[in-house]
Amino acid sequence: MSYINEFHEKQDKIKQGGKEKYHHANEAKGKLFVRKRLELLFDEDIEIEDAFFANCMEDDLPSDGVVTGIGKINGQSVCVMANDSTVKAGSWGWRTVEKIIRIQETALKLEIPMIYLVDSAGARITDQIEMFPGRRGAGRIFHNQIKLSGRVPQICLLFGPSAAGGAYIPAFCDIVVMVEGNASMYLGSPRMAEMVIGEKVSLEEMGGAKMHCSVSGCGDVMVKTEEEAIDFARTYLTYFPPNYKSTPPKRAAHEAKSFEKSIKDIVPENQNAPFNMHDLIERMVDADSFCEIKKLFAPELITGLARIDGRVVGIIANQPRVKGGVLFPDSADKAAKFIQLCDAFNISLLFLMDVPGFMIGTRVEQQGIIRHGAKMLAMMSEATVPKISVVVRKAYGAGLYAMAGPAFESDATLAFPTAQIAVMGPEAAINAVYANKIASLPEEEKASFIKQKQQEYKDDIDIYRLASELVVDAIIDPDKIREELSARYAIYESKNVMFTERKHGVYPV
Repeated sequence: MSYINEFHEKQDKIKQGGKEKYHHANEAKGKLFVRKRLELLFDEDIEIEDAFFANCMEDDLPSDGVVTGIGKINGQSVCVMANDSTVKAGSWGWRTVEKIIRIQETALKLEIPMIYLVDSAGARITDQIEMFPGRRGAGRIFHNQIKLSGRVPQICLLFGPSAAGGAYIPAFCDIVVMVEGNASMYLGSPRMAEMVIGEKVSLEEMGGAKMHCSVSGCGDVMVKTEEEAIDFARTYLTYFPPNYKSTPPKRAAHEAKSFEKSIKDIVPENQNAPFNMHDLIERMVDADSFCEIKKLFAPELITGLARIDGRVVGIIANQPRVKGGVLFPDSADKAAKFIQLCDAFNISLLFLMDVPGFMIGTRVEQQGIIRHGAKMLAMMSEATVPKISVVVRKAYGAGLYAMAGPAFESDATLAFPTAQIAVMGPEAAINAVYANKIASLPEEEKASFIKQKQQEYKDDIDIYRLASELVVDAIIDPDKIREELSARYAIYESKNVMFTERKHGVYPV
């Protein structure tokens, strides 16, 4: 039975990963061993592991530095790829690449979620001919990700570096969770940047978690620890079906959180007074069900998943507390990606409008705000899941369009009693139309003239008039909005439409 002993010895050695000194180095950084990460991720550890003995003829390359297999999260089978950074810093050889490709192909065949636990220094230069340029080289990983996109959920937990071409793994995922202090992604390292373009920059500035989650938008969620990242992934998946053919799992309904102040108490009648849209969201959704995505990026727009009476909804909400809720290029991009995500996996959409419109000025025009805004409109318009928009206070200009206004086949446009819909707000409108007249008036008459014209403008855009003209479908008591939404989403569940017949649109990217 000596061969059995040999088998177990090899198995135990491979399971230990790389040299002990690399384990200690990771522990000093607060990083977990790859198999501990998987133990925390899965309900009962990994169930099937593929190519465990990859490159086993080499003593220092156990499993060729990557674990691939299948396990269960919340009872749902998922495929996983997890770099082992104790083995050549998690770098890729040709067997590493082949293992990743095969588990992606498995996810595609089984139509189950694909999770990437990334902690890799990139390609092994010594293996570049075998793993880089060919038909089953590293490029096939990204090709497969693009194939999987919108078919099954793809999640990236970024625990360490994702360097050079490897940075495209997180880029093609639906969501990227980054551990502060350890996670990074970049096409060229700080050392390379200094050598090639003469730029001296730190790793955090170049590609750290804080930068990507707040500036570039490549990261979606920043966490303090690996355990927090894993917990987030497990929670995130509770909002999603296993694939695009299924619907999100419905849970038992829970009441919204109870607060001393009601919705009508917290929403100011003054259209220009700031308030926190999170306070409204918490009063509308099931208690503790709101899962915010891209919280640090473009905070003038809120995006997140929640439940209303147990049903999953994706929320896109203007945040008047930040930059007045005005839409910028980044917030338009943020909305476009989130709308696509929800529509791909049959998650109903809820738009909460309190929007003065898109930002104007030379800077945003040079940043391509028209192009970015058009992208948001395209994604919103194409979404065929149930769409409900609520005008909380105001919907001015193209902001009305971007937030699923009546012209974009939303299933309902609802409004609070003090809401306003207009090309622009009263102050701006009167100034635009009567600027010369106001300038010519005696000083003592200006204030009363402006007040009179503003009131006439407000009367013209009165929400009851808009309801009378069938612009809005219903005016709702703010404190009854949760019940209204619950009833409508229940009815709209059977919605089944195709946006249009074509190969694909040509988008303003």
